[in-house]
Amino acid sequence: MEENSMIYGLELQARALTPQYGESNDVCFFIATNSLKPTNQLHLLQYDEEQATIQSKIFEHALGEVWKLNSCPHDARLLASVYNVQKGAQVLSQAALLTLPVDDPTAAANEPVKSEYIPWAQVEVLDTASLGDRVKTIEFHPSQDQTIACVVGNKLAVMQRAEASTRVVAEASSSSSSGAKNLSPFTTGKWSHHHQGHQFLLLHDTSVKSYDVRDTQHCAWSIDDAHGQLVRDLDCNPNKQCHLVTGGDDGCLKVWDCRMVKSPVFERSDHSHWVWSVRFNTFHDQLILSSSSDCKVLLTCAGSVSSEALSTDPSDGISSVPQERHKVLSDGLLQSFDQHEDSVYCAEWSNVDPWIFASLSYDGRVIISKVPKQYKYQIIF
Repeated sequence: MEENSMIYGLELQARALTPQYGESNDVCFFIATNSLKPTNQLHLLQYDEEQATIQSKIFEHALGEVWKLNSCPHDARLLASVYNVQKGAQVLSQAALLTLPVDDPTAAANEPVKSEYIPWAQVEVLDTASLGDRVKTIEFHPSQDQTIACVVGNKLAVMQRAEASTRVVAEASSSSSSGAKNLSPFTTGKWSHHHQGHQFLLLHDTSVKSYDVRDTQHCAWSIDDAHGQLVRDLDCNPNKQCHLVTGGDDGCLKVWDCRMVKSPVFERSDHSHWVWSVRFNTFHDQLILSSSSDCKVLLTCAGSVSSEALSTDPSDGISSVPQERHKVLSDGLLQSFDQHEDSVYCAEWSNVDPWIFASLSYDGRVIISKVPKQYKYQIIF
């Protein structure tokens, strides 16, 4: 057992995990099940480090098996779910916005329990039928609370919730003569934290493309053949505007500078199977978390290319006079966490505590872990 880690087990298989980004005080994560059984579940976990406890609130996800969850950074009660539904012989992927109830249900201790599940305040199924039948992800805009991006099949659409409008801003193009029928869909996507919130990054096969959402089909930059096989996930460095990290089926983790796309500025190949998740630590971006179907979660240091390394380039977006300078660790693999016994589809940092992260394997095991103290103390002292 790793230092102070805690395990939370689900009865059903699961592959969707996200921090509760709108929560600023407590360490909270959402997880959702991925079962073909009629009733799937969504759990809100609250981790108390002092008490060493995990408290959970359980909601029913009756819409279908959950493949992706994202929480809203502007509203702690709002999250987006991507799930599968069966229509005859066809399986479709759809999306919904789920709103948690306002009042804490535990406060109403005197009321009789009507169900084992806490009811939702609102469930809004998004109208994505005109875009396609394979929703990949719903991404909340980092600064505009009414704007969401929807990646469906080979399309990227931006939705304005207040105006109930949807605009397709990008569509994957086919380089082959076979045309649109054989188009490979986008894998997933994410808003850039920089560029005034106008750029959205998409993964398409082995490539990464950034689109300016103000125009249609305006590709700002692209990294072709970023990985030797499918690119599974990406994350933007929130503290260094041109840097992003990618993970792929080649087992590699790569950090890129979008101004110099010929080769990555940092690369590791410590995983022995597909990399499903890559995340920068939002407080100390020299720390990168990755998870894989090799059943491992790896903590890697990319200190030499982080915002915490000394930089002379003003376009990096880093203050030349930092208020607090932290020590940069040596590049390389810091720690392998191998408590999972199945593919680890998600690993996410807490948005509240820089030293805590959660990981979720397909067998329904959630492990809340900490950065080993030796690295924590090296960084902060």
